[in-house]
Amino acid sequence: MKILMLTPYVPYPPSSGGQVRTYNLLKHLSKSNEITLICLYKNPDEKKYLDKLKPYCHAVYFCQRSPHPWTLKNIFKSVFSLKPFLIVRNYSKEAESILKEILNNQKFDIIHAETFYIMPHLPKTRIPIFLLEQTIEYQVYQHFVNSLPFFAKPAFSLDILKLKIWEKNYWKKAYLVGAVSNTDKQIINRLDPAIKPVIIPNGAGEDMIADRLADKNLKNPVVLFQGNFFWLQNTEAANYLIKKIIPIAEKKLPILKFVIAGQNAANKIGNPRIDRLEIIDIGPNQSELVKQTYQNATIFVAPIFGPGGTRLKILAAMASGIPVISTKTGVTGLTVKNNSDVLIANTPEEFIESIGKIIKNKELYQTIRSNAYSLIKKKYNWQSIAQKLESIYKTLAPHKSDII
Repeated sequence: MKILMLTPYVPYPPSSGGQVRTYNLLKHLSKSNEITLICLYKNPDEKKYLDKLKPYCHAVYFCQRSPHPWTLKNIFKSVFSLKPFLIVRNYSKEAESILKEILNNQKFDIIHAETFYIMPHLPKTRIPIFLLEQTIEYQVYQHFVNSLPFFAKPAFSLDILKLKIWEKNYWKKAYLVGAVSNTDKQIINRLDPAIKPVIIPNGAGEDMIADRLADKNLKNPVVLFQGNFFWLQNTEAANYLIKKIIPIAEKKLPILKFVIAGQNAANKIGNPRIDRLEIIDIGPNQSELVKQTYQNATIFVAPIFGPGGTRLKILAAMASGIPVISTKTGVTGLTVKNNSDVLIANTPEEFIESIGKIIKNKELYQTIRSNAYSLIKKKYNWQSIAQKLESIYKTLAPHKSDII
């Protein structure tokens, strides 16, 4: 099949959740399909990754978008138009022009759009469009607005309303909508019962899947939280860990060492000056450091309370062979069971209790990590995910649709 894939980012290096997703899909879909990739970039330096994408793509087009989202021009356009800020900041005149030219001169069986806010670049077409929503965007931004002081909320409320309207509008324009979890599927269907999404889940990065479950020293446990700290939910989780969980751990479990690692960690978290806490700042190209950080950990904690898709960081921990202790929100959308694949904790006391329980019970430790690792190998691997996606493409290819 000939696939035209659109992404609002360059899918390399595989450091953010979206990049991990697209890069792995490209690797597997390209084995039996011809893919043309249109991707947006902020900085010209990102074009250097062309050689990493060419093995999986028939053609790659890099299209410039605003390098600095919060410009006066973008803010003005958003405030004085019907478009939400997310669409304004991700608009690329170059992408719109290239797509118009490509669709006038080439034939494709399917258009795959990762996120709804890449779709405004598309001209009217009769090619079936598969829209994959990595998260429900308006909910993520609503969570951000809820975190602001009360006097700042009204300025953003109108933009959230516009975002919700536009997001729903593009669900309707796609021939089929995909969600990464059953939770997101239900949200989409509840907002518009006429839309029947399919689930194309996230998977663990293939380089994160351990060859075997290595022995761990439970007498000197390392508790890890890793994430991309350009995202509010991860910064909230890190602060929750620092301010609410670690103080209890210092009294009840002083043997614990904590590590918070990820992109922009030093900038967002700073230096809390806690003896048994290490902050590791990881650059976008340091995939080996990411892997090493997971391998050195004993337990992964995810005190996440904000909405947003499925957490690839949790899948990475499961793939690496370290047990996950998470809030119910953190594992929402994953087919995991409490006390079997993960441990659920929703308060600081519950996190400490779960950590203590698992490091004192080697059998429970081994059961949790083994079950989670098996689940990754069985369900959350990119080969099977790509095969499912390809089978969906084949059901859409005979059909024609209009985008208005």
